[in-house]
Amino acid sequence: MKFTRGHRVLAALVALLLVGTIGPWLIWGEAFDRSFSLAGTLAWLRELGPWAAAAGVGLLVADIALPIPSTIVMSALGATYGFWVGSLLSILGSMLAGLTAYGLARWAGRPAAIWIAGEDGLVRTEELFARGGAWLVLTSRWLPILPEAVACLAGLARMPFRTFFWALTVGSVPLGLTFAWIGTLTEDREGLALALSAGLPIGAWLLSQRWRR
Repeated sequence: MKFTRGHRVLAALVALLLVGTIGPWLIWGEAFDRSFSLAGTLAWLRELGPWAAAAGVGLLVADIALPIPSTIVMSALGATYGFWVGSLLSILGSMLAGLTAYGLARWAGRPAAIWIAGEDGLVRTEELFARGGAWLVLTSRWLPILPEAVACLAGLARMPFRTFFWALTVGSVPLGLTFAWIGTLTEDREGLALALSAGLPIGAWLLSQRWRR
């Protein structure tokens, strides 16, 4: 197999993504893990007082570039603000993260997309999103790591904004409602809330892999 410049650039981007994802754990180890546990995130938000809502939404948007466990943050928002406000903040954060990733990738333009993926790679990506892009965007919101990567690919493929927006919305609304509700369990059943916050995305990933076969 001949490796083109597009393959090399994609490999470099994947390497950078892995460094960004794994790096904080390698540098700060257990301290980073504790900070983004459900209890750690909840304590941090409560310390911020009136700024907690903005900080929680900011963490969800930062998931574009950092390994933020977004479902943990959503559950912490539900625990802090209750079901309805926590749901709204979670949905807002998920929507802003997806729109930012999509917008940045689309703003980069077709020349940048070709430089990153190569002409053939871009054509295949465009074909993929033309066939089932809406379902891909929708289901990716429930999976670990993938949501903003898929949003970036949608932007590179110049997926129609209206289609992307509605797929993002349909994926983000039940996600925010579910994990904000899980957060309301923390006072009485913190272990269950933590297990659901961390386990549901993994379960969704396993189901998606099984469905693809």
